[in-house]
Amino acid sequence: MALRPVQVNIKALDDAAIGRFWAEALGWGLSSEAPGVTNVEPGGDFVWPDPAAVCIDVVAVPEPKTTTKNRVHVDLATTSAAHQAELVARLRSLGATPVDVGQGDVPWTVLADPEGNEFCVLEPREIYRDTGPIAAVVVDCADPRAMARFWGEAIDWTLCEVADDRAVLRSAKGVGPYLEFLRTPDAKTVPDRAHLDLLPYTGDDKAAEVARLRALGATDLDLGQGDVPWTCLADPEGHEFCVLGRA
Repeated sequence: MALRPVQVNIKALDDAAIGRFWAEALGWGLSSEAPGVTNVEPGGDFVWPDPAAVCIDVVAVPEPKTTTKNRVHVDLATTSAAHQAELVARLRSLGATPVDVGQGDVPWTVLADPEGNEFCVLEPREIYRDTGPIAAVVVDCADPRAMARFWGEAIDWTLCEVADDRAVLRSAKGVGPYLEFLRTPDAKTVPDRAHLDLLPYTGDDKAAEVARLRALGATDLDLGQGDVPWTCLADPEGHEFCVLGRA
């Protein structure tokens, strides 16, 4: 029994517009599985789900983003200083704006998409050379070691690093982005605007997977979702995530 992260779910007032932004940002394609949902994923011969990419689903909601920084964001990879500068300039031309989240003088650039969802454009780092355009999905947390214990059991990814200030996981196949939990001083105060969606493997029982997550410390969430084929949960620090129906 195991689960795998398959997409970052981002809420937006205009799912189509934000989907177009992220498709242009990543060089990926667009589709829509239902009204109010825009799917962003690699083109070519990519077949979802594939650990080589954690995709992006943009889902329409009526509420705008608050001024509170998202506790889940993506970091984008670059291959050189010139590539970083070119990517930042292109993203700004697409509607991204610079954001000050208290980062100070750092080699990466913090931006927000047209609805204010923060993300980072990293300076070139060798570790992210083979991740694809998304280097990492980053989660702010109070205790990376506790997050490593929960998420290391919750999903089938390999724990690559764990310390007091950082925990890192990646697909056991050694492909795709990293999942990073970073210690931050800010407490969670509002529902996450972005969250991870997990998918069972073919043949695994979703209800059994959800029960396993509850035993690990996950709690049920009622977000007004009603009767849907996915299950909304929160990890031990309150980060929302969903367990989808099988592919």
